[in-house]
Amino acid sequence: MSGRAHRVAYGADESQYAELYPPEGASRGVVVVIHGGFWKAAYDASLGRPLAECLALEGWTAWNLEYRRVGNGGGVPATLDDLAAGIDALADVPGLDLTRVVALGHSAGGHLAAWSAGRARFARWSPVRVPVTAVVSLAGVLDLSAAHVADLGSGAVARFVGGPPGPAYDQVDPLRQVPLDVPVWCVHGRDDEDVPLSQSEAYVSAALAAGGRARLLAVAGDHFTVVDLDSPAWARTVSLLADLGSG
Repeated sequence: MSGRAHRVAYGADESQYAELYPPEGASRGVVVVIHGGFWKAAYDASLGRPLAECLALEGWTAWNLEYRRVGNGGGVPATLDDLAAGIDALADVPGLDLTRVVALGHSAGGHLAAWSAGRARFARWSPVRVPVTAVVSLAGVLDLSAAHVADLGSGAVARFVGGPPGPAYDQVDPLRQVPLDVPVWCVHGRDDEDVPLSQSEAYVSAALAAGGRARLLAVAGDHFTVVDLDSPAWARTVSLLADLGSG
């Protein structure tokens, strides 16, 4: 972490923490950074640190959120419990203006970002102390049923949820939860072979058909272009966030 960042625990497990990256001056709002890795324990919050550092330099308060993953106590519902608790823990950080809280996630983190914005619908994760006001999904896994059929992450979806598509997916799959009450932007590489562009296309189409606010930004590049800080795709994401932060 950078010298200005510090870790905040929101639970007793070693994976229940977030890293707070404050900006130098006044904050545009809070961005919750949620890393990907198909919900697997092999991937951790280090993936989100470069994004959080960049966002802090852009004037945002970044909250790089870690959570239990498949292989270290995670999966449904523990991972979702952690997302809810980790975002709500922002209410305990002194001095934060929580008027604007954007959930930004890459890959499986995009799934968790979209899920977090609708968690108040479910008794297990409500009441919500810190509502998400917008979602930015970067190459997100937003249609879990289709992801399972396509075997994305070599069976990662079934391992995360605990089985193949069925009623249990109703509380987990973002596609089954459209429309959200907040805007969703999906930034996705056209040449993504890890999580195909069709994931974002299907989500945005369904959200718009249901009366939701959603937009697809298809960009040149692969699965990791959208989190490459030197790429035009990331520059577009930063610009999108700047528009949110000035609204």
